[in-house]
Order: sequence, then C-alpha cells, then structure tokens
Amino acid sequence: MKIVFMGTPDFARESLEALYNNGHEILAVVTNPDKPKGRGMKMVASPVKEFAIEKGLKIYQPEKVRKNEEFINEIKSLNPDVICVVAYGKILPQEILDIPKKGAINVHGSLLPKYRGAAPIQWAVLNGDKTTGITTMYMGAGMDTGDMILKKEVEIGEDETTGELWERLSKIGGELLVETLKQIEDGTAPRIPQGEDFTMAPMLDKEMAKIDWENKTAEEIKNLVRGLNPIMGAYTFLNGKKIKFWKVQVAGEIEENTSLKNGTVVKSDSKEGIYIKTKQGILKVLEIQGENAKRMSIQDYLRGNSIKQFEVFE
Repeated sequence: MKIVFMGTPDFARESLEALYNNGHEILAVVTNPDKPKGRGMKMVASPVKEFAIEKGLKIYQPEKVRKNEEFINEIKSLNPDVICVVAYGKILPQEILDIPKKGAINVHGSLLPKYRGAAPIQWAVLNGDKTTGITTMYMGAGMDTGDMILKKEVEIGEDETTGELWERLSKIGGELLVETLKQIEDGTAPRIPQGEDFTMAPMLDKEMAKIDWENKTAEEIKNLVRGLNPIMGAYTFLNGKKIKFWKVQVAGEIEENTSLKNGTVVKSDSKEGIYIKTKQGILKVLEIQGENAKRMSIQDYLRGNSIKQFEVFE
C-alpha cells in the first residue's frame, strides 16, 4: 500500500523499518523538527528521520500541522492509501485524518482503552502492572479514542524497566502494524469500539521522580525506579546531596528495625550494598548515581563514598 508515515522516536523507527522491509511504498515520512542536544546543543535528527535519510525517503518536518495549509496540501497531493502514525508527538486535525482512502492508523503502546495518552508504557511500569501490550487503531479526533483493530498482549517482567519494555514493545508494534495493514488491504480488519471505561496516561512530571520514603512501600518505590529508568531516574537526598537510584529490589522485612524512621539505612556493607527501610518492606539498592557522577553499581559507589548504617535519606 501507499503510505505516509508519521513518527519521531526509536519506538516509531521500528514500525517504519517493518513497513519498509515488507515492501510497502513509503510516499513520505513526517517527523518532528531536529532538536538541540547535549552540552554543545548540536542539532540532532529524530531516529525516524535518520532511517528515512538512510533509505532515501522524502521527509517533512513541519513545526505545526494544524492550520498548516501548505503541509496539508502536500499530503493530499501524495494521495496515500493509509497514514500510519506511531509516537509522532503532535495531535492531528481531522483535515489530515480524512486524507487517506483507507484511514489513518495508530500504533499505541498499551492495551486500549487502558492508558490513553502520552506515556502508556511508562505508566504500566510505574503502576506495577503485570501485563501490557500494543493496540493498533483507526484514529479519531479525540486522544486515542478511535476503533481498535488488533491487540497483542505481553507480560511485564518483575524487574523490567521502562526502557527495556519500550524496546520490546517497539518491535511488536512494527509486527502488529504490518499485520494490521494486511487485514485492511484484504478487507478483513475489524472495528472494535473502545467504550468509556478508560485510564489516562499523562506526560511524566519531574516532581514525581522524588522518592517519598514516608508514604511509599518498597514495592512502590521499586516501581517508581524502574518506571523512570532511563527517562529521568528516581532521586532522593542524603546529607543535602542529590542521589539517583537506577536499580533496586525488594529485600523483605527486618522486624527489629520497625521503629526506625522510613528512609533509614538499616544495613550498609561494601560487598552487599545498602538496605533502606520504607513504609512497608526493605529496599536494596543495586545501581546508584551520586551528584555530578556517573551511574554505577552500589559496590563501586561505596568504594569511594560513605553511606553509613542509620543515616536517613530525605
């Protein structure tokens, strides 16, 4: 089929590559404008643009798509069968959704109607869900409200991070998109209404990254840590210095320390690491990052830094 592809991050690149490898005609690729990155603020292309350049595909990078008549007319002139949208980053107006003959299709990183919105993969991990998946859907004017086509469910690993799940789902998304387009082409694709029982997955807020030792259990803090890995990292303070945790595990209960304040280091050992009391359960830290330092194992960190028993994380 003749396709206009719209997407930006590596998650979307996997779908674009799957379409390309399956012989679809990619009329054009639409992605977000290049962004400055790093200390030198060098302009960096999106992963989708990098792939499009590599394969010699036509590229559009509009600053905005709403009320952008020049861009909309360009897409109309391409006369696509389908527009495929995967993590593009902009809400499309109805005028664009109406262009393709066989509809605009979205690859969404959750089992809709659960987790509509911008961060479905992250929230599945943050909430400690056991399963998630990919949904392909016809796009409507609302936020992830269109009729569903296909779903693929997967289990979330006990210690799986957002980054690991993101990578796994991106490949599944590409496979499911190819199958979805095959069914659309054959005229066998279903249209399954979502209903009104949905959950929102809003953009992540930097404020949520601070660990709440007083009110959160070891399991909840573990989910926060893996849910924010590698996006921003969950952080806390010790002696006024900011420390990030990148990997932790729940290490059971230590009854004799129940009278200690939550956030207290109940054990510190250069070989075993540190164990911290929470509202319920003990948290063992496996990977840590000190202020203005690199990520490292807790054992490497304790070789050059001191965290003593009974010190309290703020």
